[in-house]
Amino acid sequence: MPDASERELDVRQLSVPLERDVFLRDLVRELSGSLQDVVGLEEASGFISIVGQRIGDRIDSAYRNALQVDSLDRRQVADVLVDLKRRIQGDFYVVEETDEKIVLGNRRCPFGDKVIDRPALCMMTSNVFGVIAAENLGHAKVVLNETIAQGAPGCLVTIYLKSTAEADAASGREYFKG
Repeated sequence: MPDASERELDVRQLSVPLERDVFLRDLVRELSGSLQDVVGLEEASGFISIVGQRIGDRIDSAYRNALQVDSLDRRQVADVLVDLKRRIQGDFYVVEETDEKIVLGNRRCPFGDKVIDRPALCMMTSNVFGVIAAENLGHAKVVLNETIAQGAPGCLVTIYLKSTAEADAASGREYFKG
């Protein structure tokens, strides 16, 4: 019979697909799924929105401190939104940028395949983007036009910066400077 150290070594050598990143994404997926199942998609999205707002505040502060500015301009906001997603292994890119809106596409979700059928997780993106845009530019309305969570091959996110007929007609979440 092998002693305890040999048994431990055998377990450590097993090919088990478990590491911190996958574990944390699984955890977030199951938490959001449980929320969606228990309280419904709208309420689950609300809970996740609170977390997204707090994270958005932290990220905004970190970028402004790193750039040594009191406020980001529109171009910097777009760059920050793309960069923050890159840093967490998303693949966002600017589709369009005007004084009225920033449109971003995405080829890869930071949650990977764990986001499938978990649209409440998209509230993290909505809130982080909305908080950063609103805190720096005064107002934002975030529209999740297409999401990987709902089966699209990628995401399309519009961040309206001004109230226009197009922005007013779009269904999304509004954010204001705190």
